[in-house]
Amino acid sequence: MTLLVTACGADNETSSGGTDSTGGGDAPSASAGLEGTLDGAGATSQEKAQDAWKTTVQGFNGGKLTINYGLVGSTDGRSQFIAGTTAFAGSDSYLKEDEDELAKAKERCGGTDPIEVPAYVSPIAIAFNLPGIDTLNLSPGVIADIFNNKITTWNDPAIAADNPDADLPDADISPVHRADDSGTTKNFTDYLGKAAPDNWPYEAEDAFPVSGGNSQAAQGTSGVIDLITGTENTIGYADESQVGDLGKVSVGVGDAFVAPSAEAAAKTVAVSTRVEGRSDVDMATDVDRTTTEDGAYPVILLSYLIACQQYDDPADAKNVKGYLSYIVSDAGQKLAAEEAGSAPLTPEVAAEAQGIVDKIVVN
Repeated sequence: MTLLVTACGADNETSSGGTDSTGGGDAPSASAGLEGTLDGAGATSQEKAQDAWKTTVQGFNGGKLTINYGLVGSTDGRSQFIAGTTAFAGSDSYLKEDEDELAKAKERCGGTDPIEVPAYVSPIAIAFNLPGIDTLNLSPGVIADIFNNKITTWNDPAIAADNPDADLPDADISPVHRADDSGTTKNFTDYLGKAAPDNWPYEAEDAFPVSGGNSQAAQGTSGVIDLITGTENTIGYADESQVGDLGKVSVGVGDAFVAPSAEAAAKTVAVSTRVEGRSDVDMATDVDRTTTEDGAYPVILLSYLIACQQYDDPADAKNVKGYLSYIVSDAGQKLAAEEAGSAPLTPEVAAEAQGIVDKIVVN
């Protein structure tokens, strides 16, 4: 069992990169002296954090480095990395063994095990647009039935039982899901399948498994948020940092209902365990979706950075190492917490991640 994150607001100890704990911080030694172009792609959940990270690291290098991060979703991000069209990927789910992703990534990395380190931990908010109502309590089975088109009206007795004081309208529910393959979807469906197995018969997948009824689909995190914001009686799921003023569901955990927050996400990750059989440069973790830990919020995404230990292009090796070194540093994690509301990695895990990033060979 390992602690991956600490409550938002608590600073990490200085990692081997050597940063301060204010603003963008000083550049870790590996993050300076970079130049050229660094291309990455993947999880849209990392959008705000990636914007902050790349702006800061480009600033460290006086405009000599350009960092591109394509918001293509986790699945396409992993695919582009494996194909060699990007130097690194961001992904809300770790490389899959059962679909040979891990083996293909190793081949892409010249036969060395791919690096997979956590970079971004955030709650997935179940957001809704219901006039006059800002918060709702929903138990796992009710959430599953809503997204499985089994509960179809807002004043359904099951919703009313979780919200006895709410004035629920007699209106049709329109569940919103991602149209594109997404690590956020995989994390959300993983939660539904484990927390409400009697109500959600589907496997955790990057593609949302339910359509029809009043369901609607939207492209990317921003598309989901825009659709919910502009359409009354909708409910969907997205990285909490991008939900804004929409209503948010407090989910049933044990005998309580818990709202999404960085602190609550940290408590869930703290009771989660590593995936067995992975290499010493792979920090893949199985999130505990059924925790009853007081104050834990189990609808979270643990987003990774995926890279190689060695690259054919020495510039790629140097730029990837420098960029990832900043992201897992104290200052990089603090910046993401400030800009995107994520939970910073704990000092122990940040140090482990930095040690893995340090293994990238720069010639």
